[in-house]
Amino acid sequence: MTDGDGRQRRAYIGSFTAAGGLGVLTAAVDGETGALTLLSAVDSVADPSYLALSPAGDMLYAVSETTQGAVAAYRVKGDEPVLSGAPVSVGGSGPTHLSLFDGHVLTANYGSGSVSAVPVRHDGGLGAVADVLRHEGAGPHAQRQQGPHAHHVQPDPSRRWAVSVDLGTDSVRVCALRDGALALHREIALRPGSGPRHLAFHPDGERAYVLNELSPTVTACRWDAVRGALRPVGETAVLPDLPEGDAYPSGIVVSPDGRFVWTATRGQDVVSVLVPTAADAGLKLVATVSCGGVWPRALALDPTGRFLYVANERSGNVAWFRVDPDTGLPQRGGSVKVPAASCVVLD
Repeated sequence: MTDGDGRQRRAYIGSFTAAGGLGVLTAAVDGETGALTLLSAVDSVADPSYLALSPAGDMLYAVSETTQGAVAAYRVKGDEPVLSGAPVSVGGSGPTHLSLFDGHVLTANYGSGSVSAVPVRHDGGLGAVADVLRHEGAGPHAQRQQGPHAHHVQPDPSRRWAVSVDLGTDSVRVCALRDGALALHREIALRPGSGPRHLAFHPDGERAYVLNELSPTVTACRWDAVRGALRPVGETAVLPDLPEGDAYPSGIVVSPDGRFVWTATRGQDVVSVLVPTAADAGLKLVATVSCGGVWPRALALDPTGRFLYVANERSGNVAWFRVDPDTGLPQRGGSVKVPAASCVVLD
């Protein structure tokens, strides 16, 4: 797959070094089949479990999902990203997700239940953490919700707000970022015990979908960017029947045209296909397919919406699928070996 200048497209894969992963891997993307060919691996940062590319594609950022908690910047150069300075502390433990917003890298720190803002310098490198917003609260799940566990953070489509999802408090927080300081604007409660994990916006900018880890469901919401308000409108199961074993939803992506939503569920090891419903802004489950491995931790969609990628953590592979443009069903293409795979991002 090439861009308008004929440059070979790349995929970047995170993995857990503590579980035998190779750190940050780079792969070439075949534009006809979606296939990945591994090019390099760098293990200069411990447990780079989630990655994010700069808008220009010249910098790659990674959380270090460790007790100390850090974020690292890589300069994208050739086939191997080059670490740009030492990793920077996020002032929280166990960061699981990051995104770029208003000149900062935001991290969701699961262990400490907080969101951090780390400034991005003009050269793409990172400064010292500017602010840490600590969440408060708990939920009814005795083992998983004794306190806050921020799991995901991203800007909304208008880029006015930072939206974070907290598994421990069953809530979504909307924040403003001003001069590096995070200010809570609004907290939206979801169903107690649902355990929200990740969020994806619909391309119309007026809908959002929150994937719940402690119950295999998606909460569909209306989003008001002017007011910075999220309103839940319904909850949809991502599995056709009640599971007999483990079922921990993990990743969620929306097609560029907004016609399909895909989720991954660990334990059941499936990708679910859902479609938005016009009447109530909700979702309808239409199918599930094998994820092509074991314990699918994250999903990624190429920018055209033609190929879907699954990072299968426990089977140690990244699988790719061609998406049927009419039905949204993922059709298995192949996979590449990636020990302890945790996420995929594409340029």
